Amino acid sequence: MRKIAIAMAKGGVGKTTTAINLAYGLASRGYRVLLVDCDTQDQAAKFLGATPQYGLYEFVTERGKNGEYVSKNETIFLCRPNLWLLAGGIQLVELKNWLGEQPRDVRQTLLGKELVPKKGSLDYLIFDCAPGWDVLSVNILMAANEVLCPVALQGPSLEGLKTFFRYLQSAQALNSDLRLKYILPTMFDQRTRQSHEILAQLRKYFHRQLCEPIHFNVRLSEAPVHGQTIFEYEPQASGAQDYDKLIRRVMNDGGR
Repeated sequence: MRKIAIAMAKGGVGKTTTAINLAYGLASRGYRVLLVDCDTQDQAAKFLGATPQYGLYEFVTERGKNGEYVSKNETIFLCRPNLWLLAGGIQLVELKNWLGEQPRDVRQTLLGKELVPKKGSLDYLIFDCAPGWDVLSVNILMAANEVLCPVALQGPSLEGLKTFFRYLQSAQALNSDLRLKYILPTMFDQRTRQSHEILAQLRKYFHRQLCEPIHFNVRLSEAPVHGQTIFEYEPQASGAQDYDKLIRRVMNDGGR
């Protein structure tokens, strides 16, 4: 099973858009995928038009909002064929507090120990990470072994990348299996010099990790409003073609 964290220190770079389209694309090809939303905004469920009763908080703590017992099976929501979701949401604030109360020697690795599926039951575990650095972020990078980093080709994006590298190096000191596998340029606008300049810098420093860019495409922002992936909403859109390239690259890197 491959465990991929989609992470970046900066918000608004397309992490959730990437997470849901990558997860759906893999699932539609027959891979069994669990998408874990690690953000308090609960965007993955919204983007997929899903309304799960429980999520990651209940999965880890095995208790509901009122303290009732919740089994792990109840928390994993089937969104599409082969695609399951562990939802995020405001309860993750409580999860961070709960993790912080655990013994120091185990608090950073609890999530990884809980997310151990039965052998052969999953092919991909994909984490949609929140920006920032806290006890939940550390848990995610302890549980993952690959990182996919979306970088928007606009604004001070490289500053966010530098900040994320500091986070990543801290995590790698604790998890030697963790690798920066993919740099995904997003919001590529061919009309602007800035997009081309940032892409050129990424190509210079991250030639091996660099993926084909995701072009700016209004359909990518419209699809979540309808609770759909780009492949469901407008399969002929340039955004769908771009994410299809990413999916094929990820598949080719790992195989079954």
